[in-house]
Amino acid sequence: MSQVRKDLIHNDLVLSLQESWDLLSIGATDRHSPLHTPAVATVTRDGAPSQRIMVLRSVDKFRRQLRFNTDRRVSKVSDIGHESAISVLGYHPGAKVQLRLSGKAAVQSTGPEADAAWQQASLYGQRCYLADPAPGSPLAAPGSGLDPAIEGVRPTPEQVIPARANFAILLVEVETIEWLYLAHAGHRRARFRWNAADRQWDGSWLVP
Repeated sequence: MSQVRKDLIHNDLVLSLQESWDLLSIGATDRHSPLHTPAVATVTRDGAPSQRIMVLRSVDKFRRQLRFNTDRRVSKVSDIGHESAISVLGYHPGAKVQLRLSGKAAVQSTGPEADAAWQQASLYGQRCYLADPAPGSPLAAPGSGLDPAIEGVRPTPEQVIPARANFAILLVEVETIEWLYLAHAGHRRARFRWNAADRQWDGSWLVP
């Protein structure tokens, strides 16, 4: 991208918002993108912050939605109640852009979206949800939690059938986007808030 094009984007709220969604969309489809694995933060039931790296699976700009896959037995699922607060953080060094997103979270283990996400997962991906006991459980020795018969090998479709019961999707409805561009000549920072009444993003510049 030319410097002129960069200057145009990074001094225009509409284009900066578009860049945010473009980078996220690429992150969901390109496993080599730095935004393919952002940090996702929730708040535990006792009020403590809890973060983890997750794989961004899909982005829907028009629904303002990000999707991650998860095991429904893990702690973050218990952290998320009805429309709980959630934050997503990623940095793209090539674009020199940091994105901080916040919004509402929901976990679905059944329904069309969860079923479609399960079907899209590879057999190796589906195998992860066969871990027993659940992820985060104590172990007496290092281990994956998988049956040795399927550890390190490609499972069959029949072998992963029981894993579907443990699979869920984490949906993030984005309400705020903070975009930060780092540049030697001068940083740029903007905040975008979803205006539900007018069904549009309201943007404003911030001091970086």
